[in-house]
Amino acid sequence: MQNREILIGVTGGIAAYKAADLVSKLVQAGAKVSVVMTATAKQFIGATTFEALTGRPVYESIFLPEEHHLGEHIGLARRAELYVIAPASADCLHKLAQGAADDLVSLLAMTTTCPILLAPAMNNEMWIKPSVQRNVKQVQADGLHTIGPADGWLSCGATGPGRMAEPVEIVAACRKMLPR
Repeated sequence: MQNREILIGVTGGIAAYKAADLVSKLVQAGAKVSVVMTATAKQFIGATTFEALTGRPVYESIFLPEEHHLGEHIGLARRAELYVIAPASADCLHKLAQGAADDLVSLLAMTTTCPILLAPAMNNEMWIKPSVQRNVKQVQADGLHTIGPADGWLSCGATGPGRMAEPVEIVAACRKMLPR
């Protein structure tokens, strides 16, 4: 994974704390990691955490480019060798299944040409909803890859499917998905 460019999208949900562990593991493996966050993700974890782990700015806005004069949806998309969205919330899955692009995380999914890996995470009652399952099937049919969710204890106190895959499992999936 040495010097491979990996883009991490973080969406809203309590599992966003696991994204920090994922980013740390990828950086320790030698990857160059850029993080993009939705506004709701920032309600669960701060951008400063990711900036400290990556040594890079965190990207949040479609309209305030920091690096690329045409916008981050162009610059980051062109640089990425793999795009991982972890956690991928129910809202994120819906946007991706419908082709919506109203935040930088979903817009990058539309503009990047690299492989995309989604790590869904949500309450077990949300996960089993037919609409969520339809969205998962649609994104998979569109060529996006998924890992998890796992069964286990959820922050709401329930036990069942919806727990984001463990960062070590996501890193292993990244290794397999990176173009040779």
